[in-house]
Amino acid sequence: MSTETTRLRERGPLAPEFDPMGDDYYRDPAQHFADVREGTPTFFYPYLNAWMVTRRADAEMILPDWQKFSSASNAGLITVPEKHAETMSAELISRILVGSDPQGHTIARRVAQKGFLQARMEALQPQIEERAHRIIDRIEADGAANLMDAYCLELTTQTLMALMDLPAELEPMMRQLRDDFFQVLASAQEPLPEPRRTEVWDRYVAAQLVLRGIVRDRRESQADDLISVMARDKDREGNYSLSEAQIALHLGEFSAAGTDTTAQAMANAVIFLNDTPAALADAKTDPALWQAVFDETVRRRPSSTFASRRANVDVTIGGADIKAGDMIWLALASANTDPEYYENPFEFDIHREDPRDHLAFTKGRHTCLGQPLARVQGATGLKVLFERLPNLRPAKDWGLDFIRMALLPVRRSLDVEWDVAANAPQHAVERPEDPTATLELQVSECRQESDGVLSLTLVDPAGAPLPEWHPGAHIDVHVGDYVRQYSLCTPGGSQDSWRIGVLNEPNGRGGSRAIHETVRAGGTLTVSQPRNNFVLQPSRKYVFIAGGIGITPILAMVGQADRAGADWTLVYGGRSRATMAFLGELEQFGDRVRIVPEDTDGRVDFSAYLKDIQPETLIYCCGPEPLLNVVEGASAHWPSGSLHVERFVPKEIDSSGDVAFEVEFVDSGVTLTIPADKSILEVAEEAGLPALSSCNEGTCGTCETPVVAGAVDHRDSILTDEEKASCDSMFICVSRSQGGCPLKLAL
Repeated sequence: MSTETTRLRERGPLAPEFDPMGDDYYRDPAQHFADVREGTPTFFYPYLNAWMVTRRADAEMILPDWQKFSSASNAGLITVPEKHAETMSAELISRILVGSDPQGHTIARRVAQKGFLQARMEALQPQIEERAHRIIDRIEADGAANLMDAYCLELTTQTLMALMDLPAELEPMMRQLRDDFFQVLASAQEPLPEPRRTEVWDRYVAAQLVLRGIVRDRRESQADDLISVMARDKDREGNYSLSEAQIALHLGEFSAAGTDTTAQAMANAVIFLNDTPAALADAKTDPALWQAVFDETVRRRPSSTFASRRANVDVTIGGADIKAGDMIWLALASANTDPEYYENPFEFDIHREDPRDHLAFTKGRHTCLGQPLARVQGATGLKVLFERLPNLRPAKDWGLDFIRMALLPVRRSLDVEWDVAANAPQHAVERPEDPTATLELQVSECRQESDGVLSLTLVDPAGAPLPEWHPGAHIDVHVGDYVRQYSLCTPGGSQDSWRIGVLNEPNGRGGSRAIHETVRAGGTLTVSQPRNNFVLQPSRKYVFIAGGIGITPILAMVGQADRAGADWTLVYGGRSRATMAFLGELEQFGDRVRIVPEDTDGRVDFSAYLKDIQPETLIYCCGPEPLLNVVEGASAHWPSGSLHVERFVPKEIDSSGDVAFEVEFVDSGVTLTIPADKSILEVAEEAGLPALSSCNEGTCGTCETPVVAGAVDHRDSILTDEEKASCDSMFICVSRSQGGCPLKLAL
């Protein structure tokens, strides 16, 4: 045995059968890992001089802990060719988001996050859908195509160009930039041989210089495109937060992550759906399932199959002794199919209890910035694809055409075919180009549904179909000076009309009273596009609970669940039968629905009703706050993620023991008092400060804010114990000061 082999075995264990450059791996990375995971959950791979970590629990331990497992090596090991060293310094290239740690990562992510907030991405959905239809208009009659080029990358690239507001003549450059960026990034871990290395770097740097010029031109722009948002952002001294070169660097990242990874996921979904026809049939029947199709696809086959870290400490993982300085590759494809975590991990199951329970977008502060866009675009792109080409399928010999990089494999093509004659007629529905535009709809019917509840049916005056919506969606209704939100509850989920139910609240703020007093059939109302923060997740079983006017979103949900063939029940409570709306419609469901008027039947004992956990069952509840609190308490022993609620008002943070305190926002030059019953984020937003938010529960990382001074009571789910002790940053949506001491924050 050679000295080198002996040395490597001392670093073992090894897995000689593992080959991330072979066909088996490119055909199915997760299955390839399954063949080695049980015997060697962590093993050394000599070719890349790195450890492979395959188990979900180990990956979850490593991903959030940047102090023990640094991301800096992802960019710090990139060698810039000498001819480009002045233009593209090693220090600059080390700032790539996926290759940096706090505080640099925190600052750059804060600036970039403004362009990728969930609400902003959801508002793009109508544009993405219309764009998808236009692309298919061009290829529908062909009967065959390379799906990656003709549809997937075309859709994602057009969306990225619109998001950045780049001219059409730069599209070829941006298409090439995504491939070049992946190869530059992978060169930190994998050899990039000549002459390809020179060709890649020459194109990459040339594109960076073009983007720097665009950033320079938009420094004072007040436009809403991603480049302008990042270019004008300033720090506490009034200086630009990021240099032109660094913004261009991140735009290069987004050109890759924002296009190729989503495009690959859509192509992979076509393959999985072809092998799982029942899943395809379910998604065609229930369009809400396309989101689950996308998430199950990236669970089963992440577009980026690895995340890499450098160990900063000696540690033992999966029986392997890893030394400080060693490289670790987290096998996301393996973690997402770990049988210790998932039941039937290799089944493509779009009805999993929590479709988003995977690590395809990693976890913690390095969670993919663009995941809101990926999810919106991936689900929409697949829905339109199979609406227009319902018998789409991979061609007989579709092959394994990849740029063969182990860290970031890039699919180049997927040949598909479809039967042109079997397709539906050409798509002809007009969609609004501006998703923020309001609609002027006619009130076709006003109906008294119960004491105090009026339903309004809204239609397009010209008879055009209304924008698509799904159960749980609501619209903004403008009446005089009031704008109020009401859930859609149209029978059968019709697109021809929308229906809302409005409870007259005499002691409210006046909006519902104005509707009851002024709106009549034949009139018009200004309304928004539908938005959905109460999404009905796919499941085989549901328990629905509604109280009072909370029946409106639940009514749409039980209809969808029934059409999908799910097993469901509904408990609907109210003060009296006379006050309970839509009882007549619910009669069709027979004993699945339990009507509970409080004046005759008393209140439901939810502790008894929810005592026994029902496997694979989701609970959906909407109603007044007391009902929600009772249901939350009664279902606390159910598996995490079982309960989904929608409140009429935001849930208050538990204020027991909390006291008021002051926060000096040093960037903005203001000091504000945070009451005991409000979060820092709420007060900052009220004062018009540039606070960012998304989940409002301390899990997404969006509102991370640097701490200049003060002791923090950390209540988030992201920071490690060491990070909480260092108190460099906090998540202002949930965390507070300790004991009322003043804080200084960089905001």
